[in-house]
Amino acid sequence: MKKLASFLMAFSLLIASLAWLSFAKPVYAANFHNVTQNVSHISLHSVHILANRADAKLPDVYGDKIDLNNTNVRAFQQFPGFYPTLARKVIVNAPYEKVEDALEIKGLSKRQRSLLESHLEDFTVTKAEAFFNEGADRFNNGIYR
Repeated sequence: MKKLASFLMAFSLLIASLAWLSFAKPVYAANFHNVTQNVSHISLHSVHILANRADAKLPDVYGDKIDLNNTNVRAFQQFPGFYPTLARKVIVNAPYEKVEDALEIKGLSKRQRSLLESHLEDFTVTKAEAFFNEGADRFNNGIYR
């Protein structure tokens, strides 16, 4: 019985390894049609970098200034008194056409309005983009420091 079990185990491992090998994806080399022919010094004439709109906008959203239309609540942590209550109010009332529009949020206390006024130069406004505003990402985007 032990010999039969050992044989079946070895046979199933062999079959599994053969199946695994047959489903392997082919590997393709990079497109080198623009590589110079000089083998001692290979250089690429053109390099294509793939990027999407979100990547292009990241410096605006997470740059030196906070983008009121696209950033998340956590970005306001650097300013005492903003996180989480005032930051949430700013985000919930977006989008804004200009930074000063944030001062018009209904229900701001005098202290909150004064905090916003004192940091207007730290904010910017760009077009609201869905990839930064979908779902609850502005409140919890899963990026923790």
